[in-house]
Amino acid sequence: MKLIIQIPCFNEANNLESVIDDLPSKISGIDNIEILVIDDGSTDGTVALAKRLGVQHIVSSNKNKGLAHTFHLGLEACIKHKADIIVNTDGDNQYNGLDIPKLVEPILANRADIVVGDRGGYNNKHFSFFKRTLQVFGSYIISKATGLDVKDSVSGFRAISRSAAQQINIVSEFSYTIEMLIQASAKKLNVISIPIRTNKKTRESRLFSSIPHFLRMSISTLIRIYTMYKPLRVFFVVGSIMTVAGLMPIVRFLYFFMIGSGDGHIQSLLLGSTLLILGFLTLIVGFVADLVSFNRKLMEKLLYRIEKLEERLANDESKMPK
Repeated sequence: MKLIIQIPCFNEANNLESVIDDLPSKISGIDNIEILVIDDGSTDGTVALAKRLGVQHIVSSNKNKGLAHTFHLGLEACIKHKADIIVNTDGDNQYNGLDIPKLVEPILANRADIVVGDRGGYNNKHFSFFKRTLQVFGSYIISKATGLDVKDSVSGFRAISRSAAQQINIVSEFSYTIEMLIQASAKKLNVISIPIRTNKKTRESRLFSSIPHFLRMSISTLIRIYTMYKPLRVFFVVGSIMTVAGLMPIVRFLYFFMIGSGDGHIQSLLLGSTLLILGFLTLIVGFVADLVSFNRKLMEKLLYRIEKLEERLANDESKMPK
């Protein structure tokens, strides 16, 4: 059983050594532990430091492309290097590496496909009260939207089985955390949370410039990715709202028409008719989007099977006598 711990990094020369020093060298049930650093266009010597620290695998981008791209690049590299389990941790030393054995245990026991570290919500002394409130409330919304019992939906400290990693396709440009949970829910992967510890903050977040920016990007990501995987539900809700809104002025017009005062309320009829047409068109778009969604799911299954087949062929070739 092989574990690869991936560390996305962008100018983390000041923190990378602390992160690696905390990583476990032995875990019960794991035969081999390796480290992968994904350099997202660092200019401060992060890659040189990783080499000096004896990191087994380094993947570099020639410019900064963002956390979501870096995370997915890491997953692909881990799969290529035959990882059975992948753990993602941050390069800013936010997460306690000594909790990695707890993180991988449910996957080793075949109780989960993905394990998300829960930073404790309101009990996390390293976050401000406002940030803790946002974390708890946001996680509640995402938990309800996905049907997953995840208490810290934006935590980046995660363990992922090889099979789950092969099925995750990150397309967002902002962050992978929310999109990964939506995909896991749509693909019926078993996701659980476990409590973890965090370290004192070493720097401000580079993922977002302010809380309003983080909220705007998170909400837009949630809506776009949720619509991608649950289009009929989204368009049905929007179309139903438009239809109900269209019926209200029409009923108003009919009321005045019945009492002989309809001539002065033609605008209600026009408004209602317009909203009804828009609601109907939205429902039609929802059905079309749902068909497209089925086609995308079939393509993803096909890609997954091709990858498994290539993996099997590569293993067979390696066993052949030279």
